[in-house]
Amino acid sequence: MEGTLMEQAQEHAPRVVDAHHHYWKLEAQEQAWRTSDHSHIARDYEPADLASELVDSGVDATVLIQSVDSSDENDRLAAYASSCGTVAGVVGWLPLEQPDAARAELARADTTAWAGVRCLVGKRSLEWLGNPDVISLFADLAERGLSWDIVPVTPDQVSAVGALTRAVPDLRVVLDHLARPPVDSAGWEPWAGQIAELATSPSVSIKISVGIDVLTAWSQWRPDELARYVDWALAKFGPQRSMLASNWPVILLQRSYREAWQDLSALVAATGLSASDLAAVRGGAAINAYRLHESIPAA
Repeated sequence: MEGTLMEQAQEHAPRVVDAHHHYWKLEAQEQAWRTSDHSHIARDYEPADLASELVDSGVDATVLIQSVDSSDENDRLAAYASSCGTVAGVVGWLPLEQPDAARAELARADTTAWAGVRCLVGKRSLEWLGNPDVISLFADLAERGLSWDIVPVTPDQVSAVGALTRAVPDLRVVLDHLARPPVDSAGWEPWAGQIAELATSPSVSIKISVGIDVLTAWSQWRPDELARYVDWALAKFGPQRSMLASNWPVILLQRSYREAWQDLSALVAATGLSASDLAAVRGGAAINAYRLHESIPAA
């Protein structure tokens, strides 16, 4: 009887979702963002490398994110998703600046597991988001139930993303890595104002994770320096639109998966959220943003 009760408790426990990680084969993927400073992660990272870490960290499922802008990357992501039981959704690549090419890739790729799309933009101008054909593309993506992952850094990028959310209100937008707060310089503005501005759109969510810029700038792992940025993001977006994410294996530049997940979870818990709100940040927000209800039934 006790075993049955335990199984029932586990079945109805809130699901824990890592909302952002990668798999890659080094020789097959030329990652433009990786430099000589990142030699520590210059190797293959496959599902077998992460499996035990997920179990030990109590993570039930993950969202697999593209790390290279290419059709080959989409094929690799599809293969990982079909063979790895923990991948609940994939954020694939589309050349969003080129609507015709994006539609062609959308038709070509195996999008069975797709929950969203992304292309790497860095600090480049996002003026193209105002192109009527691009807006039409995003409207079609929203109709398909796909979200858009982006890291708007500059004020102009933030304005462009905000304008797109008004033009396509049904499009769910997910900001990766706390939208790159200036942690290394202990800065605040314009990041804080940009977060407040983006949070006014109910379709925008944010990931509580650490991006490669912070990981590269830090000489050692200092999660306490993230606290005020996490607090601000949670205050503006709320727990229903804030999701924990590891950014593995990039996080290995500073910390193991298990340690980083524990530290980020502790930062969220330190804000004093209720149990239900903590459950949202640890899984519910990702399930909603990426429409993972079928692959991860809500408790």
